[in-house]
Amino acid sequence: MAAFGIPANTVTTAILYRGKCGLSSGITHYMMAMAISDLLVIIFQVLLQGIYIYYSPNSFLIRSTVCPAYVYLRIVSLDYSVWLTVSFTFDRFSSICCPKLRLRYCTDKTADLVIVSMCMLSCLKYIPFYFMYESRYVLDNVKYGCRPKTAYFTSIWWVAFSWMCNISLSLLPFALIIFLNGLTVRNIIASSRVRRRLKGQECKDSETDNRRRSIILLFTVSGTSILLWTTGAVTFICTRITINFVGNDLTSPSNIANEVGVLLIRVSSCTNTCIYAMTQRKFRQELMNGIKSLIRFIIKPLKGASSRSRAR
Repeated sequence: MAAFGIPANTVTTAILYRGKCGLSSGITHYMMAMAISDLLVIIFQVLLQGIYIYYSPNSFLIRSTVCPAYVYLRIVSLDYSVWLTVSFTFDRFSSICCPKLRLRYCTDKTADLVIVSMCMLSCLKYIPFYFMYESRYVLDNVKYGCRPKTAYFTSIWWVAFSWMCNISLSLLPFALIIFLNGLTVRNIIASSRVRRRLKGQECKDSETDNRRRSIILLFTVSGTSILLWTTGAVTFICTRITINFVGNDLTSPSNIANEVGVLLIRVSSCTNTCIYAMTQRKFRQELMNGIKSLIRFIIKPLKGASSRSRAR
């Protein structure tokens, strides 16, 4: 996952930064921010937690003074990635369904403001994570690990905070995405019927084609996010309602469901590059041009070395 996700999101950011994909500045900024946030998720969730900490159980990231900050960055990167998808969905909803709002909201300056604001809100929401953990064990007079304090499972304030985290990460974003996409679909169906009546059944409509491409991009991005996050959200709700927290038994259904949910959440950070490649023709062209340039960059020195060896 790291071997694919890190290069894919890096290449996606570079391609979008060139601005040659035929997309508006606002959409390009949202997609760049989403690629960067997905890259951060892969770094914190996969590269550091799934690989580095697994093979270095006594690394500096496990020290009790560093562990809370590391957990904080993991949850903030996830939250930021999710809410960027919501922001992108609302931007497309405004562009398609709200002509008056589109002139003021769907601009590159507004996109930049929303991207920065989402980052600040994600950082502020999870500040209590710094105070939620205690050390797990002591080794050579150094405290290692961090685990939730007992009050996290019994105090009404910590229980409310945990529910707030899950609502912010999955339930509320899912509800907003489904609601906005539903309104967008209704508006598109209604407007398409009107345009067909005015232009006739067999006339080609460039405006309808442009909307169709925009909708394909919107629905694939938001729909994939919802599908991959559903398992994790349902697992949290079920374990919370039944007071059956995930334990150390790796064979228990709750633990298996939780691990599958975490896996799918991490996979969601690798999908947008594939979505852009499948739905955007100019993105595919830029990607192929980049691959060809890389191949030429690698082959050219080899050809030079081969010609010099022959001359000798």
